[in-house]
Amino acid sequence: MSDTSVNVQIAKLVELQKIDYEVYDLNGQLEEKPAMLEEIKELFEGKKANLHVLEEKLKTIQLSRKEQELELKVKEEGVSKANAQLSAIKTNKEYTAKISEIESIKADMSVIEDKILISYEEFDKVNAEVAKEKANVAEEEKKYLLQKSKIDDEINIIKDRIKVLKSQKSKVGSEVDPACLDMYEKILVRKNGLAIVPLNGNICGGCNLNVLPQEINNLKKKHELVFCEKCNRILYLEEYL
Repeated sequence: MSDTSVNVQIAKLVELQKIDYEVYDLNGQLEEKPAMLEEIKELFEGKKANLHVLEEKLKTIQLSRKEQELELKVKEEGVSKANAQLSAIKTNKEYTAKISEIESIKADMSVIEDKILISYEEFDKVNAEVAKEKANVAEEEKKYLLQKSKIDDEINIIKDRIKVLKSQKSKVGSEVDPACLDMYEKILVRKNGLAIVPLNGNICGGCNLNVLPQEINNLKKKHELVFCEKCNRILYLEEYL
């Protein structure tokens, strides 16, 4: 290639590199977004867990009370039945035994009634905690949805920007020699988005290692593309652009 041709190709490749550098950076940001979304979702789900525990506790209290109320009803029926049997009893011994049975059932009923009363008090207490926790979760949900919306917006902005950059790259790429472009693209993939770098003194701008004097001389001649012997990236001199 002529000096002018090499300079033109280098200038176009540098322009491409600026575009690709931004694209690689944006793609990196894009790859992080799903993890960010999952993280804020898990945090929100964790805050909902306590509400779930309280709601389950409330159900347990209600279920237990229903069982106690059924048990109390059975005891009440037992007392009614025993009272009805008193008139048919003929001996004092049987009468005393039946009265003792009734008193025993009533004692059991008293214990059950106390448990039911306590369950109502416990229900009211836990129900108040549930209401408070629901309000907390509602606030946390607002925060979560706001964060999610913000991240979703960022994703859309990044995607739109990448589309613009790809369009720019297509235009600039059409102005580059196909062989040079192919070489550039291969290096770009192998070197994580950095294919062409400046020579800083005698240091490669990609790997930060010394560039051989012969490579520097070839670079100054501007006859062909020059590559760093260490990292194989394309080298250029900024003052020649």
